[in-house]
Amino acid sequence: MNQIRISDVTMKQTGKEFSLSFKEKLEIPKLLDRLNVDVIELEGITQPKIDALRIKSVASTVKNSIIAVPVALCTESVDATWNALKEAKHPRLQVFASVSPVQMEYLFHKKPAAMLKAIEETISACSSKTEDVEFIADDATRSDSAFLYQAIKTAIAAGAKTITVCDATGAILPDEFGTFLDSLYENVNELKDIVLGISCSNELAMADACAIASIKHGVGEIKAAAYPINQISLPHVSRLLATKGESFDVSCAVRTVEMKRIIKQIDWMCQTSRSKNSPFDNGVQDDVEEMTLTSHDNMTTVIKAVEKLGYDLSEEDGAQVWEAFQKIAERKDVISSKELDTIVASAAMQVPATYILNSYNITASNTSSSMAYMKLEKNGQMLEGIALGDGPVDAAFLALENILGCHYELDDFQIRSVTEGREAMGETIVKLRSGGKLYSGRGTSTDIVGSSIQAYISALNKIVYEEAEV
Repeated sequence: MNQIRISDVTMKQTGKEFSLSFKEKLEIPKLLDRLNVDVIELEGITQPKIDALRIKSVASTVKNSIIAVPVALCTESVDATWNALKEAKHPRLQVFASVSPVQMEYLFHKKPAAMLKAIEETISACSSKTEDVEFIADDATRSDSAFLYQAIKTAIAAGAKTITVCDATGAILPDEFGTFLDSLYENVNELKDIVLGISCSNELAMADACAIASIKHGVGEIKAAAYPINQISLPHVSRLLATKGESFDVSCAVRTVEMKRIIKQIDWMCQTSRSKNSPFDNGVQDDVEEMTLTSHDNMTTVIKAVEKLGYDLSEEDGAQVWEAFQKIAERKDVISSKELDTIVASAAMQVPATYILNSYNITASNTSSSMAYMKLEKNGQMLEGIALGDGPVDAAFLALENILGCHYELDDFQIRSVTEGREAMGETIVKLRSGGKLYSGRGTSTDIVGSSIQAYISALNKIVYEEAEV
């Protein structure tokens, strides 16, 4: 019985469409790995420091699934992407190129000959890093057949081990799609030793049907999504294979027994309107994510908005937040909930530093977990901690807990770039929960790991100070 690989594209697509937090971008791949999908696809690198950390963190967390990351259609992006991905247990580099005349001309600004050269050079660069290289031929069903065959042959000759053809419009019928796949096998002999994959738009609600048709025509990998995002449905195709696979002499490794619970968790994190009964946050209001304030809002409105974010501020802290809000409001007409979060982190509950960061050292390997060594100063005394973790940030936080001798719930973790360029500053917001209260810390550095440690210690100092006052 042949096994069909399931490649989940949820993270690649939702990262573009939804404002997922850094914490959620780590949590969803862990859930997909637990579900036993064969491949987890991530967004590529657009913000070098932040995206590299995101990929490294996912790579160190996922234990079983292949981690696939796209590179730009040029050799320059291969090194940066591979440096972020190489610690994964099963890394895959993806080369994406449109092969239809219209998209080649208007999206990539390349003629056929130039496109073939770019495909060859980029895949060759990828194959020098890893054996698992995928070529994704976008808009393949509307391409010139002769050019498509040549593009696939070029990709295979350059080192691609998986070839994926995409129906970008979702307008092809299942039987037409089957005929299209047969033509590939007939005209590209090299495919007999290569895994052929498919990706289908669900624009006309035929993606799932095309997926089943493709299985009958020898396809070995299917791109699907755990969250409904105009793609083949992961729950639908995996359950169909589980119940009807024997009739096609195929199966898949997805754990359908755990499907309902895990899909429900992913569904919640991807939704823009979130339930207050979330399994990941306590008491989050429905309207928090879309909450905005303006320069015309008064102090009472601002403090109520802060409370919706989960903070319980003293009068003094409330006054400090209001003062900081007014300064921002002088320059901006609209202030989002995320910006208000940053204001609270930087302006509220500013306390003397009980713990001061002395130094830290983070190591990572593709054969073991990340390791963090932390040294903190408290009242002139040096305190040391060491820990292993799933990625550099997780290891650093665990090492801090090792020093403290206690655990604080990590309620949220956000990373964003605040400046541009090679030495761009990254800002981290860490929220810790202690005794039912939320404490926020902020860190800024050109080193994202460093800013994360700063933010954690900032929140920690607020907890220690307040608990000492009680």
